[in-house]
Amino acid sequence: MKKTLTLIFFLSIYQVTNGQSFVKRYLNKVLNDTSEISQPQFLVYPTLAYTPETSWEIGFSTLYVYYTKRDTTNRLSEINGFTFATLENQYGLLLDHAIYTDKNKWFFLGNIRAQSFPLKYYGIGMGTSPEYLALVDANQVLIKERVLRKVGKNLFAGVEFDFQKLAAVDFKTTANAPSYELPLGSDGSTNFGIGAGIVYDNRHNVLNVRDGLFSELAFLRYAPALSSFGFNTIISDTRIFKPIGERNVLAAQVLGQFNTGDVPFNQLALMGGESMMRGYYLGRFRDKNQIASQVEMRFLPLPLGFSNRIGAAVFGGLGTVFPDFSNLNLNNIVWSAGGGLRFLLFPKKDIYTRIDYALTAEGSGFYLFIGEAF
Repeated sequence: MKKTLTLIFFLSIYQVTNGQSFVKRYLNKVLNDTSEISQPQFLVYPTLAYTPETSWEIGFSTLYVYYTKRDTTNRLSEINGFTFATLENQYGLLLDHAIYTDKNKWFFLGNIRAQSFPLKYYGIGMGTSPEYLALVDANQVLIKERVLRKVGKNLFAGVEFDFQKLAAVDFKTTANAPSYELPLGSDGSTNFGIGAGIVYDNRHNVLNVRDGLFSELAFLRYAPALSSFGFNTIISDTRIFKPIGERNVLAAQVLGQFNTGDVPFNQLALMGGESMMRGYYLGRFRDKNQIASQVEMRFLPLPLGFSNRIGAAVFGGLGTVFPDFSNLNLNNIVWSAGGGLRFLLFPKKDIYTRIDYALTAEGSGFYLFIGEAF
């Protein structure tokens, strides 16, 4: 998994910047925030990473958080960006956002990806080998957006759409890989899905929820007239957050993705990644359907005495993928578990950066992000 080193470790850097006035002033502004809680905040920081697929990766991340009209009765909106380039001439631009308008009347939730990046392909199903079959080079564009209107207290409904394009696809089979059939979409595809969604959301701070409920049910239709392949997708995502005492939070999530029709390999339900089933490579297991769940206990912050900005978390998850419900096998459930540290980045807005280490039956993963996993 990717090992990320980044200057987000502000405490360490702060100790070595006495002679660098600009850097020191910038870090001091972030670490010792004296601004009003209603004031927008913008953070830029460089990242450095290494993976076997990319060699060295250099990039920049940004985070912008604000209350619409600087009214703290509105929910906290966030826009998160990341751009990178590697020594293998790979590149990427990623943008995530959760934006609330005044009085929370409209809710825009989505992400944009444009990248040239290798994907490990292990095959389809739970019976695949932990040794990947091929490294898939491709150019990817993904635009997913939800445009939701408030229709009741904490209830939103509206249109959802998803555009995904995979081009210049090249399956580079590994030397010792057994023979396998190339999956649907191995020549590339362009798919546009549109549908409807309903969301219940009473969270006030999407980057660190201390008490709340988020539940989404969405249906997307990828019609052959608009897509390389015709298929349907249903997504169910429910997250519950309960305070335990004054500092701690118990969080739980149940996720389901269910596809029917001719689904290309890149739009199958993918298990793994930095949010759900941490420790597994994103796409380690893939199939038409996925059911996964996770529970996390967050200590925000820890009662250390010398600092009120350091927290921690422990988490565990279970998940499986399957072609259809007649082939759902509970014996094929896999697990993931781990823990991590938290650092309170924006005290006024209660936003932490997280460092997580996850273990699975096949290995481990290390993750560093701003905001909680879910």
